[in-house]
Amino acid sequence: MATKKVEMVISPKPAHFVGDGFRVHNFIPGVQGLDMKRMDPFIMLDYNSKFHFNGTEIPRGVGVHPHRGFETITIAYQGRVEHHDSAGGGGIIGEGDVQWMTAAKGVLHKEYHETEWAKTGGIFQMVQLWVNLPSVYKMSCPKYQAIKNSDMEKVDLGDNGFIEVIAGEYNGQKGPAFTFSPVHMMNAKLKAGGKADFNFPANFNTAALVVEGSIIVNGAEKAPTDNLVLFQNEGENFTIEASEDSIILIISGMPLDEPIYPHGPFVMNSKEEIMQAFEDYNLGRFGYLAD
Repeated sequence: MATKKVEMVISPKPAHFVGDGFRVHNFIPGVQGLDMKRMDPFIMLDYNSKFHFNGTEIPRGVGVHPHRGFETITIAYQGRVEHHDSAGGGGIIGEGDVQWMTAAKGVLHKEYHETEWAKTGGIFQMVQLWVNLPSVYKMSCPKYQAIKNSDMEKVDLGDNGFIEVIAGEYNGQKGPAFTFSPVHMMNAKLKAGGKADFNFPANFNTAALVVEGSIIVNGAEKAPTDNLVLFQNEGENFTIEASEDSIILIISGMPLDEPIYPHGPFVMNSKEEIMQAFEDYNLGRFGYLAD
């Protein structure tokens, strides 16, 4: 099979705050070449690189806000997050855990630093992804998947390290997350000098975020901490080698090839559907959630 070559290595843009609890670098869709259509089904990627928050009695975060038409996935690397939504989903995301919320026809939700963690503060590091839903599922019922690190499939690579599979599969080992379209999502935790081989269909939109350490891709392209590697849509195989102990988030998904019509917290297929989303939200059809 042919090699999946690197299209570009992207350094993070200046950070901005989402609410008062998430200091993020936006890669998708804010970086040229990483728009929603190019990265379909991944329509947003915010990366909260390592940032120290001082302790506070009132947890920092984002207040009540709506979503419709897609899924939000929060991956906790350091720190703890608490979540509540109007469909009854919620819980605490500990270090290494994942929160997978399917907004679908509409939910209100809020997310903030977990109460006890917020009191002492510390280093906070997270990724939030938005994954688009196929049109046939956009108006389905909301759901919530709380994925503990202990529930993830760990693929042992021997002296190289291991792979944590969140969704999709690696070497035939499947992750616990349910997805509405083919999506692979995993953390490669490689030791210094460790290598891992990956194989995804040529047309799948594929990227790798260097959360810790630094890597060499296909024996040639270097990517340091906090950089994103975008792969071409040709070839299937690529190799990652860790120059030092590293953590790399790998995402690869089949494009939905449907119209994408985003507006703020809603991502639908047409202007009319966006207008309907605002009407439903204003009429209280997303349920109720106290701020």
